[in-house]
Amino acid sequence: MEPGTDAAKDGPIVGRVLGTADATPLTFWVAVNEDAYLQLDDVVITERELPGQPPVKIAGVVTAVRARHEGVVFDSDVFLVADGTLPATVQEAAEITTTRVDPEVYVPPTPGAVVHRAQGDARAGALYFDRMDRTIPMGFGRDGAAMFLNADFLDGSRGAHVSISGISGVATKTSFATFLLYSVFRSGVLGGAGETANTRALIFNVKGEDLLFLDHPNSRLDATTEEQYARLGLVAGPFPDVRVYAPPRAGDSSGTPDVSSRLTGVDSFYWTLQEFCADRLLPYVFADADDERQQYTMVVHSVTAHLARVAQPAEGGVAVDGTRLNSYADLVDFLVEQLNDDATRGQWAGSAVGLGTVNAFARRLIGSKKDLSRLIRGDLATRRPHAVNTAESAQVTVVDLHNLPDRAQRFVVGVTLRSEFERKEKAGTAKPLLFVVLDELNKYAPREGTSPIKEVLLDIAERGRSLGVVLIGAQQTASEVERRIVANSAIRVVGRLDPAEASRPEYGFLPPAQRQRALLAKPGTMFVSQPEIPVPLCIEFPFPSWATRPAEAGPPPSATLRSIAQANDSFAVVARVGGGGISDDEIPF
Repeated sequence: MEPGTDAAKDGPIVGRVLGTADATPLTFWVAVNEDAYLQLDDVVITERELPGQPPVKIAGVVTAVRARHEGVVFDSDVFLVADGTLPATVQEAAEITTTRVDPEVYVPPTPGAVVHRAQGDARAGALYFDRMDRTIPMGFGRDGAAMFLNADFLDGSRGAHVSISGISGVATKTSFATFLLYSVFRSGVLGGAGETANTRALIFNVKGEDLLFLDHPNSRLDATTEEQYARLGLVAGPFPDVRVYAPPRAGDSSGTPDVSSRLTGVDSFYWTLQEFCADRLLPYVFADADDERQQYTMVVHSVTAHLARVAQPAEGGVAVDGTRLNSYADLVDFLVEQLNDDATRGQWAGSAVGLGTVNAFARRLIGSKKDLSRLIRGDLATRRPHAVNTAESAQVTVVDLHNLPDRAQRFVVGVTLRSEFERKEKAGTAKPLLFVVLDELNKYAPREGTSPIKEVLLDIAERGRSLGVVLIGAQQTASEVERRIVANSAIRVVGRLDPAEASRPEYGFLPPAQRQRALLAKPGTMFVSQPEIPVPLCIEFPFPSWATRPAEAGPPPSATLRSIAQANDSFAVVARVGGGGISDDEIPF
């Protein structure tokens, strides 16, 4: 946004700065011309002349619009005006919240100054897009033009992590998270042809089998949607490189993945008894934040350490103090027996722990047998691969949890995240960049209490940027998520909100008008806040071009996936033209 440029390039004239309301450097009102209109989220620009200096360009976003009759006194006069018996003028006015002042001389616009609807380079300057070296398309604005994220605040260069909040089933949090991933991978901003090696994603699927078909084209994809993707600099299609993991079926000794709709391309994941003991995974059996408040957690850590010392690998399981254990149930029964024996209790739990505390631990451990027996195995030790490892997987790794009970889901999330984070620490490099998509974040990292999972997520939020781990967390209520995780999110996204939740201070970054609009937002509409832009941007993202449920899944076009990736690489320069959006009947969920 260069001061002193031709005003015609800024866009069509829509009005003048209002003279009956105070104008400040940060907010002002615009009287709208009779033959024009302004709507919420429109971008405008005006100019202030200064003596002996270049003119100041003041750009902003419309945050409120009103209309009123001028020349009337009483409320009932509206009927007389409508009948034509009382003269009056209808006047619309729009409140503008300043986004950029160039040069940075903070003076108010002059009443009567011409106001333009910003377009082209003027719009890009008003929203700081011209200062972004690498842009990631995230959807369309209300004016139909493309909106962008600054990649520097997503990949860890200057910031990292994304927090997405909204009502379940209405805010389309998962849809936006997957679209953002698709845009990151296919826009060319993270390395073009080398993106597959430089960027990876780990997605935990917790609701149905909707995310198991990311590598299948959406059968509802039409020419209009394809054209929307093209205007964003993307080619519509499925994710070209996906690997799906699912837990083994309960009671199935063959380790068959527990999925019903996807019959091919799914691997089972589990942990052997030896890995469970040697890698000290027992604390993740007690991964509820409330568990850490109990005294029996002392027993957990004592048993974990002793088990790691004495457990020896044995074919089909482990041997502990000469006892062969072939299943998780055998291990649980053995530990309970040792803890109930006066002669061995102190060796396993510590001499200072009382019997009541030991019994509390034993009760919860026994209760875990049903939930974890199919995940911790002694009968599948020779099967490979059986562990989730994104470094050896596809560009997108989907871990299916929807068939697992809550305790098992916590165990899988905690252990998998710990393993991935430790691998990144040992590698000592931020490449490849790993995006972790985790829904129901308030369950895994609640504001109160502590747990092994919460500690891992805090580590990712606070140190993941330097190690190349980026968290994309989604939750219904950001107010119930650990503060430090939300505070470390450079990008904050809000969809449809519950009225009580919208009043929480966690949404203070939303202007009052946007906070009110979040109560009414339709599916597919998101408010996105990023550090460089002082006002959150209202965007609509296109309908997913990959299958979002089994009924939408077309056959995976393996022969064309490479051509799709190559075509996307040709869109290295992201289009900055606008249009499109998402309709109510196109929302996947």
